[in-house]
Amino acid sequence: MDRKQEIIRAATSCFTMFGYKATTMEQVAKIANVGKGTIYTFFNNKEELFNDIVLTLIREMKVEADAVLDPALSLMDNAQRAMMKMLQFREQHLLFAKLVEEEKALRTPAVKQMIMAIEEEIVSYVASRIEAGVAKGEVRECDAQMVAYLLLKSYLAFVVDWQEVHDEPLPEERIWQLFKETIFRGLAIEK
Repeated sequence: MDRKQEIIRAATSCFTMFGYKATTMEQVAKIANVGKGTIYTFFNNKEELFNDIVLTLIREMKVEADAVLDPALSLMDNAQRAMMKMLQFREQHLLFAKLVEEEKALRTPAVKQMIMAIEEEIVSYVASRIEAGVAKGEVRECDAQMVAYLLLKSYLAFVVDWQEVHDEPLPEERIWQLFKETIFRGLAIEK
């Protein structure tokens, strides 16, 4: 692994453990086992490093979701494939959860901006898939942006919030069944 990737991995761990505000470049350097100056050869500041991590995570998630989607399959089959793939990213989503927690508690402007950017990217992506389903006649006419937002927030509730209150995370199949039996059942046009 090259130095830049080591720095990104270390910074991701720091942001997930400590949040944006409490993470320092010194911590990142220590965990990456590099000098602080090495970080600055790749990133001008903490905000640039943070943005790179979050935008890379979003791109990776889109690529992974696109890889499992098959235009020949039904909405339900593709939704299940995409959701199961996203559930594999559960650990990486802890960074997003930490950011939401920090934004609520500290109102950090950089974090609020990044949360808005993350949500906008994800909602836009999901809405485009819903609109494609409407065009294929598999999905009922709906406000795709609102449904995408509902899906995102519901997903985060089961992946992040549930675990905070209960002893163990919900299994992937249980989360899929809940979505299938509620939200997707209401969206799908029976054929």
